[in-house]
Amino acid sequence: MEKITGRSDDMVILRGVNLFPTQIEEIVLRTPGVAPHFQLRLTREGRLDALTVRAEARPGATPEQREAAALAITAAVKDGIGVSVRVEIVEPESLERSVGKIRRIVDLRSR
Repeated sequence: MEKITGRSDDMVILRGVNLFPTQIEEIVLRTPGVAPHFQLRLTREGRLDALTVRAEARPGATPEQREAAALAITAAVKDGIGVSVRVEIVEPESLERSVGKIRRIVDLRSR
């Protein structure tokens, strides 16, 4: 029996790969220069779904540190989960905060 990696209602199937926000969270938490706040944006490009990971930079992070963090997250997701994603490092305190359950996935795909 495999380890439970997250809630099934948070699971996203991206190009045939089951992906949980907790898997991305683990990668973001171990990446230097990035705060523990992130958001996943799903879009559709042609016939394929695309995922963009938006992560907040730590206060005082230089542009070089932000770029290195984006490259590290991209490589870690590709190596660990098996899908290619885009990564945007945004300004500190720019992502939505929530008092209740955090909304990690923003689905911008047309139905």
